[in-house]
Amino acid sequence: EVQLVESGGGLVQSGGSLRLSCAASGLIFDDYAIAWFRQAPGKEREGVACVDPNASDTYYQDPAKGRFAISRDNARNTVSLQMDSLKPEDTAVYYCGAAYIGCGYEYNYWGQGIQVTVSS
Repeated sequence: EVQLVESGGGLVQSGGSLRLSCAASGLIFDDYAIAWFRQAPGKEREGVACVDPNASDTYYQDPAKGRFAISRDNARNTVSLQMDSLKPEDTAVYYCGAAYIGCGYEYNYWGQGIQVTVSS
């Protein structure tokens, strides 16, 4: 059974930092790109950042550029999202997803999501 488990969410003040982690099991981890998505109340899920299977390329959506950094450790089957300079508009449920082959392909597996709340 494939599992993606997010951790590291919580409540932080505006301008603060959080580091999210996604731990994967049950799949050949370095066959998959891993991405972070988020969904705020009343809004559609949106992409945040993605790292390709061998960590040679990373991709960021505009809200994350310059503030967030995605990284992966294939030896530990984990992907992290370092989020700095957080803003209230970053408040959302954050999900990690795994896409076979690469970023931008269909996401085959999802985590259950974790809440991030940024207070003003």
